[in-house]
Amino acid sequence: MVPMISVQEAQNRIISNFKRLEGMSIPLDVALGRILSEPIYSNSDLPAFDNSSVDGFAVQADDISLATENNPVTLKVIADIPAGSSPKIVLKNGQTARIMTGAPIPTGANAVVMVEDTQSHQIAVGSTAPDAVTLTKDIAIGENIRRIGSDITFQQKILNDGRMLRAQDIGILAMLGYSTVRVSRKTKIALISTGDELVPLTLPLTPGKIYDSNTYMLAALAEKAGCEVSNIGTAADRYDAVDKLLSQAAKTKPDLIISSAGVSAGAFDYVKDVVGSSGSINFWKVNMRPGKPLAFGSYRNIPFLGLPGNPVSSFVSFLVFVQPVLELLSGVTTKENPQVKVTLSESIESDGRESYLRAVIRKENGKLFATLTGHQGSGNLISLVRANALLIIPSGVKFCPPGTEVDAWILEN
Repeated sequence: MVPMISVQEAQNRIISNFKRLEGMSIPLDVALGRILSEPIYSNSDLPAFDNSSVDGFAVQADDISLATENNPVTLKVIADIPAGSSPKIVLKNGQTARIMTGAPIPTGANAVVMVEDTQSHQIAVGSTAPDAVTLTKDIAIGENIRRIGSDITFQQKILNDGRMLRAQDIGILAMLGYSTVRVSRKTKIALISTGDELVPLTLPLTPGKIYDSNTYMLAALAEKAGCEVSNIGTAADRYDAVDKLLSQAAKTKPDLIISSAGVSAGAFDYVKDVVGSSGSINFWKVNMRPGKPLAFGSYRNIPFLGLPGNPVSSFVSFLVFVQPVLELLSGVTTKENPQVKVTLSESIESDGRESYLRAVIRKENGKLFATLTGHQGSGNLISLVRANALLIIPSGVKFCPPGTEVDAWILEN
């Protein structure tokens, strides 16, 4: 009898066989969703120069300190400053310059009056600057001016190593002039399935057959994690067929081979034997529900993870064991599935294994409550579709009455 090991021991044994992948430089326009392999520091101040935050008129604040509706002040307009220009003028007392949003502040100016706060009507598209402008209210020094370095200073850390790049991160990198960025290389996954009962989606079902759902589901999970996935195919329940498919998987030189099914105790489960013949099996069987028949080892010096064949078991095993490996390989510092405390709305029974139960959590009066989505059979994939969380029932616990507080693993909506 092969003893079962704990979930924690299985995770530790697996993760100890991996290290972070090397970094590589890629163009910024394809960097969305990639993981930074080094921190990013600003190579300039932002803004890079004092500029106007509005369309208006650059002034010396003292010139209009007494301006009111009843005591307007008229200033001479000596220049028109559009965005992208480099003004050479020096503003003196009694002078102003029309200025556009983002344009550099001219020497001598210390505030910008919004065009809406003037009596100038020269705001139509294509209009020329007026010869003079009348102002009817005072303004504080620095108003409507974006100062150099007020957002970011030179050599300030902007993004941490291990950050998954979002659209706004791409934007700030472009603003700083980064045309390329160093990211972790994508993890290469070779994915295989086994089972005489599996039929491709392109063929009709015949008696005793089912469609191969795990391949699509596991590939989607791996791709969501940023991996390059090679779907090697499905092997019949024969030693030679499994051997051939694993050999093909090894030829793609992946960072990890993942199989679905064929690692249980059935008479036609050959995966462990084939892996062991060209490598080794580190462990088999984990004290968890669903997902007990999990195999980890090495095939031709490539790490191998054999997931269970039942769809829910396969999904949960991926989250519990594969996802931490992918996070380590990429160096990502953010966790996909946060855990929260929830209160059970119903009683729950377990068989004493560490259990991951499909549930819906909802908030009532500021507190989170959980209800199961149906029976917890490992083939009941619809109960996983309906779930927004997995309830984690510790090993050794066989019954939880209503009101029990347990950990819940939040699933993506």
